[in-house]
Amino acid sequence: MRFEISKVLDAIEGRVCTDPSLARAVVDLAEVIRWQDLDGGRPASLLRLGMVIDALSRQIEEDSVPVYAIVHRALLSDADLTSNERMVVRRWADDGLVEVLDHPGDRMLEVADLLGLPVLSRARFDGLGGRWPWLGQAGRVLAPVPGAGGPVFIAHVGGGHTPATASRSPVGAKLLARQWRCPEPGCALFGGGGGGGAFADLARVDRAPAGQPPPTLRNGVPTCPRHGTRLGDAGPRPRTAVLAVRIGGMVRQRFALTENQPVPVGRAPDTTGGIVLGQWLNDEARRWISRSHVRFELRVGEVIVTDTSTNGSGVRPGGSMAEPDRIALAPQQSRVLGDGDLIELYPGVQIGRADEVTSDAKFSPTSVMAEAPTMAMRLPRP
Repeated sequence: MRFEISKVLDAIEGRVCTDPSLARAVVDLAEVIRWQDLDGGRPASLLRLGMVIDALSRQIEEDSVPVYAIVHRALLSDADLTSNERMVVRRWADDGLVEVLDHPGDRMLEVADLLGLPVLSRARFDGLGGRWPWLGQAGRVLAPVPGAGGPVFIAHVGGGHTPATASRSPVGAKLLARQWRCPEPGCALFGGGGGGGAFADLARVDRAPAGQPPPTLRNGVPTCPRHGTRLGDAGPRPRTAVLAVRIGGMVRQRFALTENQPVPVGRAPDTTGGIVLGQWLNDEARRWISRSHVRFELRVGEVIVTDTSTNGSGVRPGGSMAEPDRIALAPQQSRVLGDGDLIELYPGVQIGRADEVTSDAKFSPTSVMAEAPTMAMRLPRP
């Protein structure tokens, strides 16, 4: 059972991030782990974050949906969590996957405001509507509650049951146009690479500037939320484009493309940062799609796709699925991705701009809780 739980925590780890281009909702981890009615289990359990992430994936009909988690520092030593769970949260903190704060305050709402993300919380945020007017908008604040097949969302503030996003606030857009540096050595959020904590040897290195979280504002000054120190302006942030992979009608993964980092996509690229599709492909698709099938690059704001395969690819101009409209993309041929265009590696395997690709599948996304032992998640009866 311990091995199964470790596998679930590893799967959940792949769904937490502070990357403003990829996060799909904001959560307070210290709150989530204590929603005991979700599974009837221990007073605190990190597995509940996985249950909430699964609910979010089901609701927006996407796979691999990441959340932006805010963590109270006290959680790192919370005796209600197992030693392994505490170690995992510390590793997430040292990797910059979550924000760890001494006084979280309304940082969760600040992040939601700056990035235009929904908040998953049971708090009603009474009296804060004047400061954050969007709190009353449908789908911006949703409470995960027990449901027949796992958590479902209800509206505590505003209305609606589907998580809703908005454009980044003007302040958020301005902050995210710049790179920031924290003067504290080894800062996992605004440093030059991975963290400097107890698990620094396990931390990721060379954090992409485009993946930096938004600074917090204190008296109008960009500040590191973790250390409370004033951030230095390190210049323009690299341009970013977010692409999405749709397989069998389901959006399976989003990924960020920056000007200084081409991204290969295929069955199993052997390049660091490559997008691996093999786990979602059927046998025929696996035989057709090359290990590294296409390469995406961002040049002066334009997305360039180059076929690097053996069998070639196709372009669906404007997203048209009509066969006469399909344009062949031969091996080693490049093309600018136009508005609405989809790159088709194989029938039913398509890549395009994330805001132009939607799911139309009739099945559920992959669950991060698939390996969870049943006794660790006793779902309430309908």
